[in-house]
Amino acid sequence: MTEDLLVNITPQETRVALLQQGAVQELHVERTASRGRTGNIYLGRVARVLPGMQSAFIDIGLERAAFLHVADIWDAKAPTGSGTPPMAIEKLLFDGQAVLVQVIKDPIGTKGARLSTQISIAGRMLVYLPQDPHIGISQRIGNEAEREQLRSRLQRLLPADEKGGFIIRTMAEDAAEVDLRMDLDYLRKTWMHIVEQSKAVPPPALLYQDLSLAQRVLRDFVGEETTSIQIDSRENFQKLSEFSATYTPSVLPKLTHYTGERPLFDLHGVEGEIEKALGRRVDLKSGGYLIIEQTEAMTTIDVNTGSYVNGRNFDDTIFKTNLEAAHAIARQLRLRNLGGIIILDFIDMESAEHRHAVLAELHKALARDRTKVTVSDFSALGLVEMTRKRTRESLAHVLCEPCPACQGKGQVKTARTVAYEILRELLREAKQFNPREFRITASQLVIDMFLEEESQHLAMLGDFIGKPISLQVESSFHQEQYDIILM
Repeated sequence: MTEDLLVNITPQETRVALLQQGAVQELHVERTASRGRTGNIYLGRVARVLPGMQSAFIDIGLERAAFLHVADIWDAKAPTGSGTPPMAIEKLLFDGQAVLVQVIKDPIGTKGARLSTQISIAGRMLVYLPQDPHIGISQRIGNEAEREQLRSRLQRLLPADEKGGFIIRTMAEDAAEVDLRMDLDYLRKTWMHIVEQSKAVPPPALLYQDLSLAQRVLRDFVGEETTSIQIDSRENFQKLSEFSATYTPSVLPKLTHYTGERPLFDLHGVEGEIEKALGRRVDLKSGGYLIIEQTEAMTTIDVNTGSYVNGRNFDDTIFKTNLEAAHAIARQLRLRNLGGIIILDFIDMESAEHRHAVLAELHKALARDRTKVTVSDFSALGLVEMTRKRTRESLAHVLCEPCPACQGKGQVKTARTVAYEILRELLREAKQFNPREFRITASQLVIDMFLEEESQHLAMLGDFIGKPISLQVESSFHQEQYDIILM
């Protein structure tokens, strides 16, 4: 399946769209003011050790302290297969200690960044593990003979004094020896620079920042199926061409500078896909639809038949809708970058054969996802539970913020509910204070409620407390917001 990459770059942000057969499959956004920190290496300072949680908070210079669990401390790990638990964290760290750490998960919501002391530096064809003298091979390279050949090729290139290890990426399958050597030299030089920096600066300090999104596109996203990479900025096209010539020479012929009059994302319908990816409802071609609800705890996806009635019978209609939904779900997970726990509520199917077929179709559609995914079988309630590794914020969290009126609940109290709250608050304040007058300031809808349907109750309360009550519209207030002023 052919792929095209569209790179839209402005001074404030970089946006990348991955298209397969002309349809948008992935969207990546990186803003200059808030670049992702996954992969960054810091010299941190231990702020607090928590023996009860076997964790520590590490100050790496961000707004919130980052989180380090004992399982992510390289020195604490017992040999694989030994059955020995990790060493206690209080024996490894103490408050104020300087420690070299790498971000493995960006801060999400109210949670700080997740850290590891096992450092890895990614290149085009190799991942360098300076603390682990082990050569691993990407699981995507399935041929055992080819795996051994790649391992032997790399071992011949390693210097005699090499103490670190490497993971061979899929990009290395057809790489020339000179390309492997260039990648190897780049990674070792980068690590030496990090070590030198860590000895020269006080914590907290940033020692290594991962590549920009546009550069990571050339390193990580491009494969044999990639036909073109269009970049709409002349200056950045030249910079990326220079970067590609140095680190990813095989990608260079695929780079093109887009010079059309229409914006690149408009031309390929990407802007419309972004708007759709922020909505709850996803329409299927058959007439069915998905409802996607994203919360901090989990994401739920509900499948509905909608107006689809083309099946031979009702069971056939349900089955075909679920098959189409399986592909749509896999695409939406990538498009919206949904992670964590995900619950799929397919339409109930009586046939076990149909359930197996839908699950197989889901696995097939998810095979294109670069992010690690695990999927369970249908539960007793007919739900499919799955997880998708979450390393960065979802598209909605990058582009949106909670509604100030409903705080992300997706609903607000009715004007009548707010009016009744105000009446109760007036009664409380009348028992505590003795002003000349009470003035209610609220939104137009709430004030209208007092002037019309609730005018009698307001008058009755005024008579009861023996004080006049005036009303004032505050146009800047949302529906749940109000104030009671003592005059």
